[in-house]
Amino acid sequence: MTATSAHIQHVNHDHTHGVGCGHVAVPHADHVDYAHDGHMHRVHEGHYDECEVTEHSSHGGHDHAHGMGCGHVAVPHGDHVDYAHDGHRHAEHGNHYDEH
Repeated sequence: MTATSAHIQHVNHDHTHGVGCGHVAVPHADHVDYAHDGHMHRVHEGHYDECEVTEHSSHGGHDHAHGMGCGHVAVPHGDHVDYAHDGHRHAEHGNHYDEH
């Protein structure tokens, strides 16, 4: 299941994201997100959008435990850490992982 995200434009964003920009790039569905200031940005029609989920969506059947040394990129996100895995981000939530 893929969580949906709102189209929320990130205004006053002077930094250009791309290869070598210094921020973690995370493949996400049909685009690339960039971790910046505790949230995720994506390029969208000449501006940047916040790429944040708008609903709770658990990732079922996730047998892998994320954490230090798990082999996936850790991405600080708000008050928690997401892990880039298979083209999306997972966040631990109780006894399961959520799609981010």
